[in-house]
Amino acid sequence: MINNIEPIILHWHLINIRWYGVLLALGVLLSVLIIVKLFKKNNLKTEEALDLSIWLAIGGLIGARLGHILFYEANYYFSHPSEIIFINHGGLSSHGLTIGLLLTFLIYTKIKKLEWKKVIDLLVIPIPLLAMFIRIGNFFNSEIVGRATDLPWGVYFPNYENNPILRHPTQLYEALLLFTIYYLLFTIYKKYSNKLPQLFIFHLFLILYFGGRFLLEFTKEYQTSWEGLLTAGQWLSLPFIFWSIYWLSKSQMRV
Repeated sequence: MINNIEPIILHWHLINIRWYGVLLALGVLLSVLIIVKLFKKNNLKTEEALDLSIWLAIGGLIGARLGHILFYEANYYFSHPSEIIFINHGGLSSHGLTIGLLLTFLIYTKIKKLEWKKVIDLLVIPIPLLAMFIRIGNFFNSEIVGRATDLPWGVYFPNYENNPILRHPTQLYEALLLFTIYYLLFTIYKKYSNKLPQLFIFHLFLILYFGGRFLLEFTKEYQTSWEGLLTAGQWLSLPFIFWSIYWLSKSQMRV
């Protein structure tokens, strides 16, 4: 398969509409609708769901951008600080996104005096769905490509390199993983929400996503010069994996 998808859907004067932006907007919209639905089901205000969603969208975007800058290309951006604001040039980190969402959520709940443990299990359910659309956008952009492969479903990325080689479609692997996680979280919540301890869904998401991400990184091309046995994404996933394993094991002991 050859991925020669044009990232720009529409170009009109100074306006460029990209597949990535459309998919990101669609992911955000679906996530907000799901959050509103979950809030209503739990007798929480729709206005609060919308307000929190705006906060999270802004905080998550800032975290994703800063995460990419600090974790992957610090030297470049410190030498070219004006490039930091140009998100359309690429460069968002899912680990930075996670940290940005968590910090924004904690700040919001502190200001609004909202009991965060009652809400975070609801908010985390649509997050993998949003991330799935982002990974599909990465595929359309021919970025975050996989390593070389001779498997029959390998993909050529001519927009990524001049002499394309067959590579793992790692973006699609991760998109499939994320949809599976969303389905599992939603199903578990729907069937067992009254029986699960608070924060269980949240920590289950952490271990499923970052554990799966750790394994998929073995198919992903290196993104920094210092990566060796493990990629930057794997090192950044380990704290989330260890913490979620610790919490889930402690929670099981208390049952």
